[in-house]
Amino acid sequence: MPVVTHKSVPIEGQKPGTSGLRKKTRVFMAPGYLENFVQAIWSGIGGAAGKTLVLGGDGRFFNDRAAQTILKMAAAEGVARVIVGQDAILSTPAASHIIRQRGADGGLILSASHNPGGPDEDFGLKYNTANGGPAPEAVTDAIWRATLEVAAYSILDAPDVDLSQPGERRLGALVVEVVDPVEAYADLMERLFDFAAIRAMFADGFRVCFDAMHAVTGPYAREILEGRLGAAPGSVINATPLPDFGGGHPDPNPVWAADLVARMMAPDAPDFGAASDGDGDRNMIVGRGIYVTPSDSLAVLAANAHLVPGYAAGLRGVARSMPTSRAVDAVAEALGIGCHATPTGWKFFGNLLDAGQVTICGEESAGTGSDHVREKDGLWAVLLWLNILAVRRQSVAEVMQAHWARFGRHYYSRHDYEAMDATAAAQLMDALKARLGNMRGAEFGGLVVATAEDFAYHDPVDGSVSRGQGVQICFDGGARVVFRLSGTGTEGATLRVYLERAEADPARLLQDPQQALAQVISAAESLAGIARHTGRHAPDVIT
Repeated sequence: MPVVTHKSVPIEGQKPGTSGLRKKTRVFMAPGYLENFVQAIWSGIGGAAGKTLVLGGDGRFFNDRAAQTILKMAAAEGVARVIVGQDAILSTPAASHIIRQRGADGGLILSASHNPGGPDEDFGLKYNTANGGPAPEAVTDAIWRATLEVAAYSILDAPDVDLSQPGERRLGALVVEVVDPVEAYADLMERLFDFAAIRAMFADGFRVCFDAMHAVTGPYAREILEGRLGAAPGSVINATPLPDFGGGHPDPNPVWAADLVARMMAPDAPDFGAASDGDGDRNMIVGRGIYVTPSDSLAVLAANAHLVPGYAAGLRGVARSMPTSRAVDAVAEALGIGCHATPTGWKFFGNLLDAGQVTICGEESAGTGSDHVREKDGLWAVLLWLNILAVRRQSVAEVMQAHWARFGRHYYSRHDYEAMDATAAAQLMDALKARLGNMRGAEFGGLVVATAEDFAYHDPVDGSVSRGQGVQICFDGGARVVFRLSGTGTEGATLRVYLERAEADPARLLQDPQQALAQVISAAESLAGIARHTGRHAPDVIT
């Protein structure tokens, strides 16, 4: 089996971020594109010869072909061992766990997270380091620089590897170890949570509906919820991973998981509903008659984690991304533990987790996790909720009402303006940043600005500084608005506007969130002039 070297054209301008490189699937399928990027990864990490790597993905279209290409390039590079999920499947948190459990040097994850899949949709590839988390900026920058210089790639000329059954195979000198993608992760969950208590709750008639959205968590949820915990057959819906996610958008929010939300709002709704995304790292929580925002979910999990075996000793601290609501801050203050606000991106949490400064962390974009892995983990959050409910013997609505009565309610919403003209979006942000120094004390929509900043993060672990992480404007009285341009899509720009207002009065806790935020919404438009800059008069998605 000879190693073949092909001349390549540099992938100019394709800078991978925290979530790796995401493009349309057909871009990745173009001759040499994936190969060039993989060769740049080898260069960016200082070479992969002799290393042990983990490989897997969410099963989206081109996942299987990309995995075979990467294996053959790993063989050509001199990689010693690749641990790959059966049929090239691994959820992102499961991949993180295997990297850590096996002491691997890193891993390649094939996914575009919550983006749609298919030949005309999205594909992605990211590199995780030995701690199991996304590569830090120093590594992604090195990979990007390598994409500008790559002149050739090497690949083993060999038949495809059989990934259909667990066991070891040889690809030249490379050992390809095919593993059950679910088993190790499910075992970890059983160590963290009181499965007996959850099993007893199910046996008492508690009903759950988990929507896997035809994405990677289907097999995981079936094994754990229906197999190990005894939930009724059919509790996991849309459980078979499909290359195009059944034609849906595997993003667990009230827009894309509308069927689940409608089911949970019906008179005969199950007791608990949840969903996860394409690669299994995000979650949505819905109780009978109540949707739980990701920010509130993070706060509830932090406040109740001590009820669960894996966190019975208490939390060392908590962390949230800066745009996430400050609901978890109130919990941290009450518990007397540290609370960190970081830029968006799980790698920033990774530093804090590795340093032992935090135990639980989360982002408003439906990502929650803990120190058990170095990625957000959708099914972990679902199981933590179920364990809490099993101990408290309350409904989701009762848990939320008790939480708001104790800590106050942080009304919170995110308004997304998707596929915007990138130039117009950048001009809007530039104009907003230019006025920051003159905003203090000014009134917008009836709210007076207390502070205004272009958020910069000073990492307490490695001393690095990350600037330009979003415009944050706080008002007298505790209201807040944040503006960010997001890079998680593959077309145009997405402007995300985060809106927050705290309410401590229990008599006002049942207001509609959008109504409660009406003044903040008005202030945000007055501040940024979204309609004037972009022609958009309403967001595309409200969560």
